[in-house]
Amino acid sequence: MARLNHDYCPVYASIELLQEKWVLHVVRSLLEGPHGFNELARAVGGANATTLSQRLERLERLGVVEKTVESTMPPRSRYELTAAGHELESVIAAIDRWGRAHMARDEEAAGIS
Repeated sequence: MARLNHDYCPVYASIELLQEKWVLHVVRSLLEGPHGFNELARAVGGANATTLSQRLERLERLGVVEKTVESTMPPRSRYELTAAGHELESVIAAIDRWGRAHMARDEEAAGIS
């Protein structure tokens, strides 16, 4: 679907965010509950610290994720979804349902992605 003009389109803006590498993985992991940075890095698997930090900062600016810094030594950051972030649960569930219905398991083994 081509964009015909440069007016704001909420679908386009949402897809731009959700297609960023690791964003859906982060949201899916945080749907399970709050995570510390290192715990989240392990949960999403494969994201380097710089990229994960950038994604979390963007999600925080957009009101999808909330960061809490605990006053421990050393300080510990905890991330959790806001109400807006929890609304993405239905999006992820829809992707999961579609994938289960239409993606063959042997595609991964064949290297198709």
